[in-house]
Amino acid sequence: MIEKNFLNVNNVSIKYGRQEPVVKNVNMSIGHKEIVGIVGESGSGKSTLLRAILGILPAGSSICSGNIIFKERNLVQFSKKEWREIRGNRIAMIFQDAGRSLTPILKIGDQFIETIRSHFDISKAVAYDKAVDMLGKMQLPDASRIMNSYPFELSGGMKQRVAIAMAMTMEPELLLADEPTSALDVTVQAQVVRQMLELRSNFNTSIIIVTHNMGVAAYMCDKIAVMRQGELVEWGNRDQVINKPKSQYTKDLLSVVPELGGSDIGERERTSA
Repeated sequence: MIEKNFLNVNNVSIKYGRQEPVVKNVNMSIGHKEIVGIVGESGSGKSTLLRAILGILPAGSSICSGNIIFKERNLVQFSKKEWREIRGNRIAMIFQDAGRSLTPILKIGDQFIETIRSHFDISKAVAYDKAVDMLGKMQLPDASRIMNSYPFELSGGMKQRVAIAMAMTMEPELLLADEPTSALDVTVQAQVVRQMLELRSNFNTSIIIVTHNMGVAAYMCDKIAVMRQGELVEWGNRDQVINKPKSQYTKDLLSVVPELGGSDIGERERTSA
């Protein structure tokens, strides 16, 4: 059963310094175990909105109007202490090109264990076992070898899945994913998409995914938001947006996906499952 007020973004506008808002009066919602896709061109405000939800907007930027309600609590009014309690544990994020977020001079295991122990009061041995178990759930082969590897020794797809594993070890209620399939080849993209769908099934996690790929959104999302120049130009469930788009911009995005039911990433994934 979907919780109606799991996350609501209400009339949110975001600006940098004294400039005009770069995100303008955005409204959207996500229910328990739902996946919402935010689609649009570069600079449309997608990633900015995601960062606002997690309370990590860059210095000098701010939410200038509206509120973000997570399980009946207004995130806009959160103190630093409240964010420390919720960030990572209940709301986690996978950043774009996650491999670059890994520290190159530290082994994966050292980073993974440190991340776990920063949120849980457990020993290194228990944290190690927890990390290996999650890597296995990400279907990464030979998890112990990966734990003993440096980031540069892993492929882009493996590093991306490691980042997903690190985020999901906290078993968050809400996962924010910023272009998790960018800069990956189509085969690896399909693997990452499948892992995220399994995360939703295994951990009852809600997901907001930012992507420029309408094919990815059409395949994996329950609802789709289309943004252009900081505004929400389309919002609805997947079938509404894909089959009966109202915005000309949405129609243009759909027109560049050759076959949503054929040669796109969704079909590749279906045939490989």
